[in-house]
Amino acid sequence: MLNAPPRLAQQIQFIVELDRLKNVLRRTQLIDGSRHENSAEHSWHLAVMALLLQEYAAAEIDVHRVMRMLLVHDIVEIDAGDTFAFDVTGNLSKVERELAAAERIFGLLPEEQGRELRTLWDEFEDMATAESRYANALDRLEPLLQNLHNTGGTWRQYHIDQAAVLRRVAPIQEGMPDLWPFVLHAVDAAVQAGYIA
Repeated sequence: MLNAPPRLAQQIQFIVELDRLKNVLRRTQLIDGSRHENSAEHSWHLAVMALLLQEYAAAEIDVHRVMRMLLVHDIVEIDAGDTFAFDVTGNLSKVERELAAAERIFGLLPEEQGRELRTLWDEFEDMATAESRYANALDRLEPLLQNLHNTGGTWRQYHIDQAAVLRRVAPIQEGMPDLWPFVLHAVDAAVQAGYIA
């Protein structure tokens, strides 16, 4: 359809493919409770949070690397879907589904760009760098804030208990330790309000 040089054609194909992420609905609802968030919105929100909250990172970080990591961390959901954090069965096959998706989707790009984005995705998944621990902390903080502000959201809908919520938000303690007291207080308040079982 488009008469583009091969490299540009690959990049455009990837960009067009990314549009599908807007159709991947997460279980988490928006703060106003009006609808479910999609994965593209989630990634954008986290990238902005990374910029705003970098002073709370556990260590010195390259915030631009974190933002790039967050913008690509859920691209695999185009193929693999969004696996609900508290879905025990769905999480059994999550790694395999996401690895296959990463191969296909990042493989659409010119080789060096695909490798660069795949490296960022792998880094996020491995949680072995200060940047990836901060990114994962943000990934756990955003749904916590959403559920706190939409009267319990998915916690209430799926009868999630306090222990499960604390396990889910645990990466915040390592990636943003100064926020951990806030998180514990917020979870306690959510239990008191009946948002968490």
